[in-house]
Amino acid sequence: MFGLKSLFRRAPRPDVPETLWQEVESALPWLSYLSAAERLDLRKMALEFLDRKVFSGARGFEPNNVVRLSIALQACVPILKLGLSSYDGWSGIVVYPGEFVIPRRTVDEDGLLHEYDEEALGESWDGGPVILTWFDNPDDYAGAQVVVHEFAHKLDQLSGGADGMPPLHSGMSIDDWCDAFEAAFDDFCDKVDQAEEDGSETAIDPYAAEHPAEFFAVLSEVFFTDPQRLLSEYPSIYQQLMLFYRQDPGHINKAP
Repeated sequence: MFGLKSLFRRAPRPDVPETLWQEVESALPWLSYLSAAERLDLRKMALEFLDRKVFSGARGFEPNNVVRLSIALQACVPILKLGLSSYDGWSGIVVYPGEFVIPRRTVDEDGLLHEYDEEALGESWDGGPVILTWFDNPDDYAGAQVVVHEFAHKLDQLSGGADGMPPLHSGMSIDDWCDAFEAAFDDFCDKVDQAEEDGSETAIDPYAAEHPAEFFAVLSEVFFTDPQRLLSEYPSIYQQLMLFYRQDPGHINKAP
């Protein structure tokens, strides 16, 4: 479907000197919310992630150690306090050198079938691989945090399909989650509509208005990479994601 030219294969765990860790982490400044101990835990989890997952390049792209390590670090951030078992049941990660095209088929309210190609930065298949793009220049992502986004979908799919309602932990309230997300989603959709009329931009990626599953994934991106923005825009969502991910990225400069 995606024109892969290489089979999934498990590469050996990279030898990661401190200089390589620093090179990769320097491109991910949003990890600064982690304490020194948490940073070490993340590194250990990323290496175990690489042992469990297999990478495949598309369109002749070969993911090197920098690419694999960067993806592993970012993928492990959402599950740092949840454990690698959250990603059990699948193993493949496909990496494209830039955007790729996904054939889409939708049926409208009148029953008419529409077929079209959609450019994408990532895709998460329920029970299958994660498809990611890689740009050497982070600015080419236009502010999107593709890896966190797609792996948030993986967590969402643990409930049986991506619908913006991942399986909640013991002690979390389904009512509180639904109340927070439904109200925020409706409000955000109104903001996107208004922005389109005004020719302005929303503070959060308007793609979040596409579907509740995308709202959860985009706001998960913002939770980790720009937590103060999420606290300002939707504090109730921040609270729910803090409970779900068991992390508090908005609490900067934590003690080791």
